[in-house]
Formats: sequence, C-alpha cells, structure tokens
Amino acid sequence: MKKYLLTLTIASLFYTKSEACAWADPDYDYFNLFTQSIIKDKSYLPFLHNYSERFYTDFKRSQIPDENIESWRKFFNNQLTYSETDYLVHAMTMNDLNGLKKGSPNNQLLKKMGSGFYQKYREGIDYLIEAKYLEPYMKINYVETADSFYYRENENDKNATNLDYKKTVSALTSLYNAAKNPEIKQRYGYQLVRFNHYTRNFDTALQAFKMYVQSLSLRGAAYYMALDQLAGAQRGLQMGEDANWNFFQVFKNSKSRKESAFISMKLSDTASFNNILKRAGNNDEKNMAYFLLGYEDFTNPIPMMEKMYDIDPDSEILKVMAVRSINELERSYLPTYYYDSKDSDQSSKIGADNNSNKIETKEAKPKELSFWQKIVMFFKNLFSSKSDKEKDGNKNDQSDDELLENPNRIPFYTKNQSYYYDDKQKDFLDDLEQFTDKTKEKSKDEYWQIASAYLKFLKKDYKASTEILEEIKTSNSEYLEEIKRMKVLNDIVSQPKITAEFEDHLIKDYADYFVEKKIEKDSIDEGGYDYYGSAPSTASFLKDVLANRYFLQGEDGKSFLMNNKLSDLQYNPNSTLVKSVENFYRKTNKTQFEQQIIAKNMDDVGNIDAFFNVIYGDRAMRTADFEKAKSYYQKAQNFSGIPRENYETYNPKTDKYEKLVYTGENYDGYNNIPDLVFGHNVWESFGSSDVESMVAEGYTAFPYIKTNMNKLELADALIQLKKAGNGKDQKSSQANQLIGNVLYNTSILGYYRELFVMDVDNSNGGKYDFWSTGKKNPYQYYYKNFTSTTYIEPDNFDLAINYYKKAMNISTDKEQKARILFQMASAEQGKYYQYEAQNQTNINYDDPQWSQKNDAHQKQLNDIKNQKYRTYFAQLKSQYSDTEAARTLLGSCSYFDYFMKR
Repeated sequence: MKKYLLTLTIASLFYTKSEACAWADPDYDYFNLFTQSIIKDKSYLPFLHNYSERFYTDFKRSQIPDENIESWRKFFNNQLTYSETDYLVHAMTMNDLNGLKKGSPNNQLLKKMGSGFYQKYREGIDYLIEAKYLEPYMKINYVETADSFYYRENENDKNATNLDYKKTVSALTSLYNAAKNPEIKQRYGYQLVRFNHYTRNFDTALQAFKMYVQSLSLRGAAYYMALDQLAGAQRGLQMGEDANWNFFQVFKNSKSRKESAFISMKLSDTASFNNILKRAGNNDEKNMAYFLLGYEDFTNPIPMMEKMYDIDPDSEILKVMAVRSINELERSYLPTYYYDSKDSDQSSKIGADNNSNKIETKEAKPKELSFWQKIVMFFKNLFSSKSDKEKDGNKNDQSDDELLENPNRIPFYTKNQSYYYDDKQKDFLDDLEQFTDKTKEKSKDEYWQIASAYLKFLKKDYKASTEILEEIKTSNSEYLEEIKRMKVLNDIVSQPKITAEFEDHLIKDYADYFVEKKIEKDSIDEGGYDYYGSAPSTASFLKDVLANRYFLQGEDGKSFLMNNKLSDLQYNPNSTLVKSVENFYRKTNKTQFEQQIIAKNMDDVGNIDAFFNVIYGDRAMRTADFEKAKSYYQKAQNFSGIPRENYETYNPKTDKYEKLVYTGENYDGYNNIPDLVFGHNVWESFGSSDVESMVAEGYTAFPYIKTNMNKLELADALIQLKKAGNGKDQKSSQANQLIGNVLYNTSILGYYRELFVMDVDNSNGGKYDFWSTGKKNPYQYYYKNFTSTTYIEPDNFDLAINYYKKAMNISTDKEQKARILFQMASAEQGKYYQYEAQNQTNINYDDPQWSQKNDAHQKQLNDIKNQKYRTYFAQLKSQYSDTEAARTLLGSCSYFDYFMKR
C-alpha cells in the first residue's frame, strides 16, 4: 500500500510543479530544424504541432488573415491598407466615427481619407457606429446553477441582457430594412442573430438567421460570422449534431475563426468528427473531416493522410498533417539533451554517414539505483523530454548502424541503449517517407520535395537529401530559407571529423549559425534573469554536432567550450577535462573558427593561469600529493576567487541571504582557511559555524600550522607534518593524525568538504554525492548541461585511513588511539557509502514483490556493512570502550551509541 501512496504523492507533486515552472516546457526539448510554419495557408498555423499549449502559438497572430478585415477593405475599394482597415474596424472609437459623420473628424486616419469619405461609404460607417455601440454588451449572460463552479472576477461585467431587448431588436431590424447594400444588410442580420444568441433567445436566433442572413444568398465573412452565432444558439437548444455541422462549416470556410470553431465542435458533440464525416456531401468536406479526425487522434495520422491524398494530393491541410508528423519525429530523433547514467567506454556520433567510421562498443553493466535514486530519476524523467528517459536492464553490443535501424529517439547522439525504445518510431519514419515520396511525384507543391529531403536527413542519408534539395526549383522565400538551412545541416552533420580546413569552411560560409542571437525581452524577468533560456535552434543543434565530434576526436576542451563557459569548470572540476581546456587555451595557432566561436567562451575567471592551477592543486591535495599541490599553489597566488557573481549566502547575524563578496577575510577558494581543518568534529552539522562543529587537536608542537592559512601555506604545513610523521615518538603519531584529519575533513563527509572541489561553502549540492563514485567519465556524448551533471573524481578514504594507521601504530596514548579509531571508522563509513552507490538494487518498482525484494537487498547491504565496513567501530568497542573519548562519543554520535549497545 505504501508504494501506491508514494506514487500518488509523487504524481501530485509533479503536476503542481509542471503548472508553476515554465522551464518544463516540452516544446523546448527538441531543435525544430524543420520549420512547421512554411505551410502556405497561414490560417492553419494554430494547428501545427506542439505540446505546451492547446494550439500552436509560435507565430505572429497578424500572419493569419482576417476575412472580415479583407471584406471591409474591399468595401472601401482598397483605399485603406489592411492595418488601417483593422484599426478602423476594431480600434477606432465610436466618437471618432461620429465626428466623421458630423463633418468634423479629429482622427488622423479619417482626416487623411478626405471630406467625401463618409458620403461615399455612408452605410458602412453607420453600421460600424452601431456595431461599436453594441460591442461592449455582446457577451452571453451568465446563469448561476447548482453545478456552477467558475469564479467570476467581475460580476458587474456588461452582457447582452443589459440592453433593452425590444428597442435593440427594433433598431437593428429598422437598420436592416433601410440598408441598400446587401453586405451591410447581412451584417445587421448577423447582429440580430448574435444578440438573440447572447440573450439566450435561441429559437429567435435561428429564425433571425433564416430571415435576415440566409435569405440574402451571400457567403462572405458576415455569413460565416452569423453561422458561428447560429451554431452557438443550436448548441443552446441541445441540437448538438446540427451545431457541430455549422461550426464545421465555419472552420472550413473561415480563416480567422478556425481555433474557436474547433473548440466549439469539441464542446457540441461527443462524436463530433465522426458525425461530420457521415454528413460530408462532397470531397472538400470529406477531406476536411479526415483532417480533423487525423488531427484529433494523432497516434498514426498516415491512414487519414492516405484518404486525404486520394481526394486531393495538393491539399494544404495534407501538408499540415505531414509537417505535424515530421515535427513528432523530430521530437523523437532530435531532443536537446541526452541523459544517461551508465558508464560507456566510447561514444557515438551525432550524425555522420552511416557507412563511415562505424563504432562498436561494449556497454558496462548498468548500475542499480537505490529507491530514493529512483525517485529522483522519476522526477528527472518527468521533467525531461520523452527522449531523456532511461530503461533498466542489460544491453547487447550494437554498432552505430544497428541503432539507426532502431533509432528510438537517439540516432544522432548515441549507440547506448539506455532509453525507452519504441520500434514504431522507425516504422513511422519509413511509412512517412514512402508517403512523402509518393506525394511529391503527384503534387505540384515543392513542399513535398523539401519534406522528402528532410526525412532522408533524419535517416542519415545526407547525400540523397542534398541531391533532392539541389533539384528543387522554387521562388517561395520560406521554402528557400528551409532549403538553405537543410543544405548546411547535411554538410556539417555528414562530417565524420572536424579538421582545421573544415573549421575554415564553417567560419567562411556558415558563421551566422554560430553567432549567438540576442535573447528576446519577453524571456527575461524583471531581475534580468533569462528564465527560459535560449530556445533550441539550428545553431544550437550544430553546436551539439561539433561538440560531439570534438569529443570523439579527443579534443575535450573544445567540446566543452562549445556548450559551456570556462567558469563552468568550477562546478565539476575534474582534472582531465581541465587539462584539455587548458591545452586549448594555450594553443598558439588557433583557427579563425576557434578564435571567434570557441575561445569566446573563455569568460572572466580573474587570472586564468591561477584558476587552472588552483584546480590542479586541489586535486593533488585530495590524492595526498602535497608536494605537487604546493607547486601548483605557488603558481596560483594571483587567484582572484571562485567566480560566483550571483551566489548568495546566508548571514545568521542579519537572518538574510546576501550576495557573496570576497572581503579578504572570508574563504574565496584560496585564502582564509582556519586551523580547525586539522581538528575533528564534535557533531555532524554542516550548517553550524566551524567553532560549533569542530574542535582543535592542539597544534603547539607544530608552529607552521597557522590560525589562518592560504592553500600554499596549508600544503606546506602538510609537507612538514609528513616529515614529522616519519619518526617514532608521540609527536610523529600526532602529525600523522593531523594529516588524516585534513584528508577526512575535506572529503565528501567532512565539514570542510568545499575546500578542494572549487566550492565556496559546504552547503549541500551536486558535488556532495556518491552517485558518480564508480564512473570514469559520465559525459558520453559531449559536455552539454555540464553544470547539471555531477562528476568529480571520488575520494580515496584509504589515504586518510593509512595516515591514521601510522598514528595508531606509533601512539602509546589510549585516549588518542580511541579518537583515531573513531576517525578511521568514519572514513570507513565513506568507503561503505561508495560501495553502496555501486551496488544498488535493480528491482522493477512495478514488481508485486518489490517490498520483499527491496527489504532482502537492504538486509544484504546491512550484513556486508557490518561484516566488512565496521572494522574500526568493532575495535573501538572491544578494546577502548572504557576510555573517556569513547564515553564522549556516545553522547555526541547517536550511531556510535547504537553500535555500542548492540
């Protein structure tokens, strides 16, 4: 039962989070290389593919033509531009139009039209005055019922019932009868239908439509506006099928009302689109019905597309279905980031020709995740794109080509099968390609050739893709832009190796694709933070391709800098990568591409040489090579601090979070290390001050241990302690103990764990976990999302234990030995945590025996812990339980107290 409750809790947390967090936008999880909006009929833009909102919105609303405005332009004999007409109809005030009618216009546009404008278009202007008078009231009246649950923010909003019904109907009828122009007459008819609909006089609305609209036999904008209102009234009368059919006619014939008509169809009839298909009386109606059915149930649109093809292969809505299908494939094949928790010795190419540079790889046995790791992974999967999900289990060896035959969302990036696979994606790509190839032979629209070339690109047949693109003859500017982009993609992605010559080609011919675009204002909050990040684009995809190539070529520094800044190294300062970045930094003969595109990410870290040397020195300290650390720290004395410009730290004195400022007195990554780093903790509380958590051992015998030190002085003190530890007296024992203390205190378990991992304090974070313990390198494809991936070379707890052993062997002080044994036991605990991280359970959470199996696995871990990783606790208990040190530990360490009482 607990399992199901937890699942429900997690689900509820996810849905709460997804509502609040814009960064979970699934439409930012792929690159959108094939531009959906190149369809010619822009009225279908809302029906392109997306997940974030009900309708596609990544376009300017002005791209969809409004047939009502076009109709008014025609009425005014095209004397006004489209935008001027839109302003006149929608934005101009009733007072401005009355001023025109009186012969004294104040509005600049009306002055521009001249004094005879009103007389020439009198009926139209008078209608617009009446329409603007009615417009604020044209809302349906809200009727409270027992089932009402909507919150009405303003209950005093105007609605149609606020108007005098008889007077309004009488006035509109009189104006209808007086109008001579049939189009204006029909517009008054539209107002009569709308007014009766919104006052819930549904039967009268139906009569008004027949009498005042349908009778005029016009099928222009006003007719479909009125038909929309008629369908609403029919829905009010529970005439679902009739309402739906009329909404369908509005959808089919209107350009600007497709969204609202679609929603209305959904609301009117539960079997909406199937019933429409039954009533379809001609090929146009059947074609549109097939489109709606395919759009609504997009699991496999190709059967519907085949029916649409049989009716009209040149149909614009067939292109809409095709571009939605291509977009769905893009989401599967081109996610913006690939996550994998498994080790791998080699990585595959993003792109590259199928027949070149095949790579075969054996995958390491998957690591099993703990229960709570699985919970975290669950959240990662929920907040990631579909392509980022992992699948447990052993995998067979596979070549790059074999993966492409079973692409499963990752053909460009990886041969590692650590994602959920879906063979249907491969079948869908093949079927869509066959359909596209067939249609391009029949249709006159070059769109199908472009689509065919793109599908060849997804299948990594870059040569065939380019050949198709070269043959296309078109004057459509959007088509030409897409063709240009695809040629660039084919050129770059097909390169198995990036040479200096190819870099010259990139900077000469494609520089625009690698220059960062300015962030739109809308994506930046008031504090100046880019909340959404740059939208995935062709440029970002090509960056990933190059980052992957450099990674495969062993040029890790260049790979890293394609996606990251130099300062990002502070978050995962593993020395191998840092060395490769430094090698690039010191390269003297950089190509123009390297200088302008890659090297620009060498951002300000103060003194770059000092920055590198601090990282190297820190790693040497963690491996207890104090002499090497000293040599690096000597070259790092100009270090200007860990670059944390926006970091805030808690100040207990003010009870506020304050921006981190290096004052010369606080720790900055190099200076101001207290001598308590040689001490031991009295309780495990990382949030308490060091004087509360730590106690000094007593350093009077070692004057080179200063109260406050920089890293060079700390390394020098450790070197001198190491020399002092070579003796056989009590001082030598204490020297070795102090070295062991530093190594433990700066490990993942120690109070000063931030000192040698480029961090500013010991607060929890990605650096302080054991998950990457067994990894040689978790970056398998490139270094994208570097700061979101934890990897620092793991601690070697045996280093501290060995110094403690030397101290134990020399010491004759039983109290000191008890303290040392406890420190050794603490370090041994670290070794157990590393073992546990590498030996997690692989039980499927859906297994009905999950609880029993998980309990059995936990028991096995406990047995191993007690048998192999409690050596020094057992010795402390059996030989030193009578010491004052042991009695003090019982009061400060609950686990030790539990162990002693077993």
